[in-house]
Amino acid sequence: MPIKKKITLKTIADQLGLTVHTVSKALRGLPGMSEQTRSQVIELATQMGYRTKEQERVMAVEQIPIYSSKSRRFAFIVPNTGLVSIHQSLYEGIQSRLSEFGHKLEMLFAPREAASDSEFDEWADKHDLFFTDGLFLAPMISPGTEEQLIHLPIPKILLNYPPPVASVDSVIWDVSSAVHQSVRHLTAKGHRRILYIGDIHLHRGFRLRWQAFQEAMFNAGISVNEKQHLTRMGTKDTYIQMLTDILTQEKPTAILAGIEHDLAWVYYACSLLGRKIPIDYSLIGLEHSPNERIPDLTRPKLPIKEVGVRGADRMLWRLSNPSLPYEHIRLQGGFYEGGTVLDIAGD
Repeated sequence: MPIKKKITLKTIADQLGLTVHTVSKALRGLPGMSEQTRSQVIELATQMGYRTKEQERVMAVEQIPIYSSKSRRFAFIVPNTGLVSIHQSLYEGIQSRLSEFGHKLEMLFAPREAASDSEFDEWADKHDLFFTDGLFLAPMISPGTEEQLIHLPIPKILLNYPPPVASVDSVIWDVSSAVHQSVRHLTAKGHRRILYIGDIHLHRGFRLRWQAFQEAMFNAGISVNEKQHLTRMGTKDTYIQMLTDILTQEKPTAILAGIEHDLAWVYYACSLLGRKIPIDYSLIGLEHSPNERIPDLTRPKLPIKEVGVRGADRMLWRLSNPSLPYEHIRLQGGFYEGGTVLDIAGD
């Protein structure tokens, strides 16, 4: 049987055409390179199963088994309304980590909302859920179904903000921090009339965005009246009419789009008014990933895939520590200063 070749820093450096020093800095989180280079190094190291001594030490401290003689089976539960980009990124993050340990991950659609207990049990039996080693619960699963899943006697990681007093571990990207970063960036550029756009009722994460916006504005000494912001959804025509009315009446200098899919409507409403971004309105969007149509969009970086990786680590930790208290982890990302925010501080 051939001996598996040991993966070293030089192996990674040679494949990427970098120096060993650059690869080492990237894996230790040190400055001195682009984020693209750092991401390439981390991704290749993960694919190859390379870990720094620090990473192995952390795994040992947290009692996460690095080697396992047993291949485990996990399920990633997504809403039955269909996949969106965050689900794919989360899946890739979880899968990349679990595959390092020889474990398997399958994706399942959650049962419909308001399924009876018998219908839910039938769905669970159909997919052999009770024979899995653990479940990963994606965002945007309907509240009733999410509650049914949380109560299953199986280890779970909620990739979302946890409901009050929920008995479950959770890992999520920190949207509150992202909103604070965004408001701080806009106010530093001289903007005080900032319009928030985004539904604040549909999901827990959406409500947290709005709460963080209010707090960030308060910290900047700016009052917030919900009636002066677009915080509810409607049909496309109704939504566009409300948005154009607010832009005309409130005369904001900047827009913070708190929900990903609202960006297209923002641009459309601006075109109806004959106005442009960033000349007439500076814009920040809470995008889950770089927007191909607006590559220079100013935005907080939401670490979606990293949440999947961290969630997998938490699952393996939970399996080794079943009696320890539940933990709720939020990952904070960086900030991309693109070209959609103008500095009006000197105006």
